[in-house]
Amino acid sequence: MFRRAARGLELLLVHPGGPFFSRKDEGAWTIPKGEAAPNEDLLTRARIEFAEELGVEPLADRFLPLGSVRQKGGKTVHAWAFEGSLARDFILRSNTFEMAWPPRSGKRRTFSEIDRLEFFPEEMARRKTNYAQAELIDRLKEALQRD
Repeated sequence: MFRRAARGLELLLVHPGGPFFSRKDEGAWTIPKGEAAPNEDLLTRARIEFAEELGVEPLADRFLPLGSVRQKGGKTVHAWAFEGSLARDFILRSNTFEMAWPPRSGKRRTFSEIDRLEFFPEEMARRKTNYAQAELIDRLKEALQRD
């Protein structure tokens, strides 16, 4: 999701929840995403993941295809962009996951998949996002210029 603001283009990024990301900031933020099943329509999956991670449907008439990027860990991310915003009083309602925590304790805890979200100006978004995903910002700018 992106929006046009007085200070320029702003991009919505989410911060992964759970203990492994609790102290990470720059390079840890990401676009809302998830895994697709084999032969699943990727745009449909992207819309579902957005809704699951934020708790709100991605309402848009048009989704701009941004292609794919491969992250350092090997995951391929397929991305689309759409223009929108969130209400000032928006409350994040992310889905959750469970894991053993602390490690080897035998205890299981539930964590939000996403613990926060924010619209960032373009240059800050480049610093905050997963490094491989920064290329998607360039592709979005190119798509908007062609429009």
